[in-house]
Amino acid sequence: MNLGDKIFQLRKKNGLSQEQLGEKVDVTRQTISNWELGETTPNPEQLKKMSKAFNVSVDEILDNDSKEFLMNKISNTERLAGIIIKILKVIGFVLMIIKPFIVPIIIIVILLSIACSITDILYIGFNNEDKVDMKKELAYYNTEYKKDEAKNFFESVWEFVEKIFGGGEMTDKTDWPVKRTI
Repeated sequence: MNLGDKIFQLRKKNGLSQEQLGEKVDVTRQTISNWELGETTPNPEQLKKMSKAFNVSVDEILDNDSKEFLMNKISNTERLAGIIIKILKVIGFVLMIIKPFIVPIIIIVILLSIACSITDILYIGFNNEDKVDMKKELAYYNTEYKKDEAKNFFESVWEFVEKIFGGGEMTDKTDWPVKRTI
């Protein structure tokens, strides 16, 4: 619907004659007639006065779809907000479940990364095959020639664990590192 038709429709709906509308908008009856015929258009100030006379917005007179556009935008925003709230609830629930495990997991990851870094630092400059061979030799050396040192180490660890958690005595039946064959 064009602007002239909209003005005509709103004027009839409000029961106004062209002359009565002209008085409210401060224009002549001929000007209202020209607007309705589409020969001329009102200026912004005249549109404001008409919107007050018809008790509608300027957008409604101009037949702008801004209201529908805004409603769509608002409903899309509400849908997006609902989705974000659901995602945040799930994340909160998951964090609540894993909260007691976060600190131990972080400590374990840090210790493992340190151990891996130290191991890699010791073998800088060697290719992977040499690293594997060296690790096998060290494992063989530790199990074959350092049984007493290993046993003392494990006994001290056991005593430490026993002091913290309490526990039974260490026996000779405990499985120590077994002899490796290369």
